[in-house]
Amino acid sequence: MKILQHWKWLSGLLVILLIGTTFYQVGEGEVAIVTQFGQVVAVVPTAGLHIKWPWQSRIGLDARLQSFNPVPSELLTRDKKNLVVDGYVMWRLGNPQRFLQAVADRIGAESRLQDMVNSELSIALGNHDLSDLISVNEKQVKIASIMADVTDRCVATARSQYGIEIVDVRLRRINLPEENKESVFARMRAERDRIARQYRAQGTEQATRIKAEADRAKTQILARSYEQAEKIKGQGDAGAMQIYANAYNRDPQFYKMTRTLDAYKKFLNDKTTIVLSSDSDLMRLLSSGHLSGKPK
Repeated sequence: MKILQHWKWLSGLLVILLIGTTFYQVGEGEVAIVTQFGQVVAVVPTAGLHIKWPWQSRIGLDARLQSFNPVPSELLTRDKKNLVVDGYVMWRLGNPQRFLQAVADRIGAESRLQDMVNSELSIALGNHDLSDLISVNEKQVKIASIMADVTDRCVATARSQYGIEIVDVRLRRINLPEENKESVFARMRAERDRIARQYRAQGTEQATRIKAEADRAKTQILARSYEQAEKIKGQGDAGAMQIYANAYNRDPQFYKMTRTLDAYKKFLNDKTTIVLSSDSDLMRLLSSGHLSGKPK
């Protein structure tokens, strides 16, 4: 009786083991490879429950789009400029059987991609100058075409040798080696200083020209103003002379007296002390009331 119970228990365990080794699950975004004694016998790309022989093995591979960031590498351009290039690769499983035989898993695939991308980037940058990668002139930059060529070469190599389908290869960052940064920054500062001096010189030249034009305009305005002032002054003097002449012609003696009084008014005040001779005009004017000495 006990032997029968052990046999049933053992049979149930064998059935469970048989079911576990016969049926297998393929998930979404996954490809299963069935091998028999190390040889690939089936590639199952569809998700769901599948059957294999118990002595066969099942290997699952991720078929989704993958992103890989290679280690930044220092490369040389055609004009002998060192650059630290940091890129990324978008890839997915292409030929599962070839992939399993060539790289086995994702770690092996990324190791091959690292070497391949670095090699292609080294060749591509070696055929271009630094100005094709970094420039203030947008039309001179050729990064898009360079990376398109790199992607095409990587696609062909990865598909044929490793069963990998490369979707895109791009650059994330282009930097200078640490030992070169200071010298490059010094050259950049010197260039900016040169441009700043040029702008300052141009500004000084324009300021001098504007100031000269303003001084010339000022001189012209002052000259015209002085000319008009002298003209008006001359007209005023002529009018005054005419008035003086008319007054003199009407009564020369009275005119002479008023002019004399005006002259004395300018220099005589309460602090002035004068000594007059008896025949001076002022003495005659003060004593007799007129300059001739005889009342009119």
